[in-house]
Amino acid sequence: MTDLETRAAPTGPSALRRAAPALLGYAAVRATGLLALALWSAARDKSAHTLLTARWDALWYTRVAELGYGYEVRLPNGDVHSNLAFFPLLPWLEGLLHAVTPLSYADAGLVVSLLSSLAAAWGIFAVADHVYGPRAGVCAALVWALLPVGIVQSMAYSESLFTALAAWSLYALLTGRWVTAGLLASLCGLTRPVGLAVVAAVWAAGAASFLRDRGTWPASLVRDRGTRPASSLRNGAARSVFPFGWSRSASPEPGAHAPERAPARPAEAPARREPASDGASPAVRAAGMLLAPLGAAGYVLWVGHHTGRGPLGYLDVQAGWRNGFDGGYAFARFVADKFTSFPSALAGLGLTVGVALLLVLYVVGVRQRQPLPLLVYSGTVLALALCASSYFGSKPRLLLPAFPLLFPLALALARLRTSRSVMVAGGVAVASAVYGAWWLNGSGPP
Repeated sequence: MTDLETRAAPTGPSALRRAAPALLGYAAVRATGLLALALWSAARDKSAHTLLTARWDALWYTRVAELGYGYEVRLPNGDVHSNLAFFPLLPWLEGLLHAVTPLSYADAGLVVSLLSSLAAAWGIFAVADHVYGPRAGVCAALVWALLPVGIVQSMAYSESLFTALAAWSLYALLTGRWVTAGLLASLCGLTRPVGLAVVAAVWAAGAASFLRDRGTWPASLVRDRGTRPASSLRNGAARSVFPFGWSRSASPEPGAHAPERAPARPAEAPARREPASDGASPAVRAAGMLLAPLGAAGYVLWVGHHTGRGPLGYLDVQAGWRNGFDGGYAFARFVADKFTSFPSALAGLGLTVGVALLLVLYVVGVRQRQPLPLLVYSGTVLALALCASSYFGSKPRLLLPAFPLLFPLALALARLRTSRSVMVAGGVAVASAVYGAWWLNGSGPP
């Protein structure tokens, strides 16, 4: 086992205290975004509350919560937009909260989203803390909040709920809690179609663990095990201080093994820590793997039965929305078409740079030896988002759950001095808040 796997994960009040800087920073960034939205909306004589709870997908979720499934809109071109395209966990929670409180369905959705966003920030912190240490964990939660489309995290959409479930499922995987990981992955599958990414992560981790047990896992993938990351965030080569004035000694935690001295190597390449023994029996690992796909499979099969179209009924529902998976061909054509005139060519250039940056971040994550479940998860989310054949304007928000892609940026922010990291985060927070307010008052996230 490695040091990090023998170190007991903090629980209860201890875990909350450890995550407090991340949660406070996250809340501050999101509050800035909501304040900017309120001011911008008031200046345009619009309701920020309506923008957050009663437009686009939020309306569809509310109708499912209030009226159930079966509602559809038939467009003049023959397309059929059915609410069966929207997975049920968020509407279920909206209905439950509405039943036990005076909140409307729309306001219940907003409350679920706001609470889920905090849970997601905590989960992102927990994963990054486990892999890179607490300072990087704080920065990872901040970077997720600072995304230009971060305002979606505060809308009555399902992105925050899904990200919370996914982050904690991945954390359960990294800490050897296979049944918990499988249950959370199953809930992810009841939240969004991209729940398949969490299932893939659970299965990949399970397959790697079985190969490890048989001694057939490639030795190159387990080299350098037994040491903590040789990073300034762990070994005290630089000040290990939380942003916002929270400080922490660089010495090992009580009860933790002192890190072994490793040969000098870049801080960006911490040791890969999987697949290492977590003490779970093969039966427990198999149980987690079997639980993971039940949510998505159950809903898709129910839709097929409900529509009378069999196992492929859900694909027919998505086809009515002109959603599909074509390997990115339609998106590539969409970007290429932007270069046909000068004004739109700037947008095409921006899209090209954005996609290239995403791919670079993924490659950097591979080079930094992120754990296998994180690489599989973020790679699957990235592939599903970029290779979908419709709703190109939605792609930025569809990528919100791919938080491991942000870890290289979080590490870069964590290596700055505290004062400088606060200045950078503050400046980006203001820019992100202004962009989110402008975006939501304009075209918004379809």
